[in-house]
Amino acid sequence: VERTLTAADQLAGKGISVEVIDPRTVSPLDTETILASVAKTGRLLIVDEAFGPCGLGAEIAARVVEAGFDDLDAPIRRLNGAFAPTPYSPPLEKAVTPQVEDIVRAIRELSEE
Repeated sequence: VERTLTAADQLAGKGISVEVIDPRTVSPLDTETILASVAKTGRLLIVDEAFGPCGLGAEIAARVVEAGFDDLDAPIRRLNGAFAPTPYSPPLEKAVTPQVEDIVRAIRELSEE
């Protein structure tokens, strides 16, 4: 979440408004807040350090498609960590998890769709 908030702050300085939602619990998942944001923005970028398949990001995407598909103006994008174990070494961990630059790039690309 910290990296996503940093990316949102950087983009705010360039006139791009970003809503960051931190789903603190998986069950119950606050689907209503996520759907309200999608209805407002028309877009959804899911940032998750875990790899993509079978994770929380996939569940969020599924719920938005099921209940908020008509509110989407662009395809849902997911930015996940590499499909590999997370290393203990901070420099190696940085190589396999989404970083601020990756998040900024993904948001810019999504905002242009």
